[in-house]
Amino acid sequence: MFQTYKHVHFVGIGGIGMSALAKWFLHEGVAVSGSDVHLSAITHDLETRGAHIFSGHAPTNISVDVDLLVYSPAVPSTNIERAVSEERGIPSWTNFEVLGEISKSFSTIVVSGTNGKSTTTAMLGLMLEAAGYDPTVLVGSFVPGFKDGNFRQGGGRFFVVEGCEYRANMLNFSPEMIVLTNIEEDHLDYYRDLAHIQETFQIFVDKLKGQGMVVVNADDAGSRVLQVSRPITYGSTRTDPTYQFEERKTSMGSQMVRTNVGEFELQIPGEFNVYNALAATSAALELGVPFETCRRVLKEFRGIWRRFERVGVWKGADVISDYGHHPSAVKQTIEAAREFFPGRRIVLCYQPHQHDRTKKLFEEFVETLPLADHVILTEIYDVAGRNAVPALPPGRRGGRQEEADVSSRDLVKAINTSHTTYASNLKEAESQLREVVQPGDVVLIIGAGDIDEVARRLS
Repeated sequence: MFQTYKHVHFVGIGGIGMSALAKWFLHEGVAVSGSDVHLSAITHDLETRGAHIFSGHAPTNISVDVDLLVYSPAVPSTNIERAVSEERGIPSWTNFEVLGEISKSFSTIVVSGTNGKSTTTAMLGLMLEAAGYDPTVLVGSFVPGFKDGNFRQGGGRFFVVEGCEYRANMLNFSPEMIVLTNIEEDHLDYYRDLAHIQETFQIFVDKLKGQGMVVVNADDAGSRVLQVSRPITYGSTRTDPTYQFEERKTSMGSQMVRTNVGEFELQIPGEFNVYNALAATSAALELGVPFETCRRVLKEFRGIWRRFERVGVWKGADVISDYGHHPSAVKQTIEAAREFFPGRRIVLCYQPHQHDRTKKLFEEFVETLPLADHVILTEIYDVAGRNAVPALPPGRRGGRQEEADVSSRDLVKAINTSHTTYASNLKEAESQLREVVQPGDVVLIIGAGDIDEVARRLS
């Protein structure tokens, strides 16, 4: 369908998911342009591939030959480029609406859930590739082994893609298989509560085409409430799932996992990654991939960008960057670091993501963050502020702004320990790290905002 367009313009093209979709259009021979408030390595990479990138949003960015506008769901309707597109009658779609239409042309496998989507998608895509299925894969991270990083152009019938639950975006897809990692409270600026999230996932599961199946985490309480007609379950032996891990042994730098279908080795830490690996393996086996192929892929898998990514050594300390922004994900990352680096001090530099999430999950953060030995909390990443757009036409309202009625200072005060400190910005956080970090430490730089910049400067 979308190959008929000649020039597609992306608003917010620097996002990891948006950039992957832009690469799909470039592979299809469609002209691509795009704008973002902040240029980055992602936008530079797109430029080298032939995309025309603009810094900032402006009416002049929409050239006369643009015949489709794609925007991130985070971009408000008041955005000047969306407004210009509407005035000109240019069709406008969110990136998830576009992906949903693309999915209708494939046997689509959607990986969804609160945590673990990117890693599981990458693992499954690599398994299908190794088995010769030649899948098309779109990932919310960069995957070593994919020459396009967050995208793999395939010629086979399978399309493996992340189905983000934010604003129920996964409902845009027409899946033949769903791989569900877990369901927890998150995005409570959109959902009422956990029950609302589960109701939405039930709608998603009910969308399965034909004889499609759901690969679901049997150990996850949030997922067990779903009514699934053809479940393929995975998890530990305690829930007796279809695919189960029976034993897990961790040593420095790797873990061995024994399952009811064979043993595999992981070079990435944490029990949560065992679940991710078992989810991908369960789906692959159901699609006919031999277990030996899955085993080989898992052994060679070294992780993906900003998912417990070991970016280097600084002052004799290992520096790890991670995208985690939900309390459970932060907890899992800290626990994984203790497993892979036993006996070493964990220094956490964390940037909360969104005021609304911080406020509604405040107590969970207060319980989780002190699990590290030393904690530096930077001010909350203001998503709306980063995406604010100037120069709106007269009479148009500005975009939605987050209510900044909670601060990282409040977290520091509630945690109330001498080894938990506040940093008003990234520069101050980096300065504190330079004072605190000692040889032999493990430094975790965690957050879904721009905190990764600190990890890259230190490594």
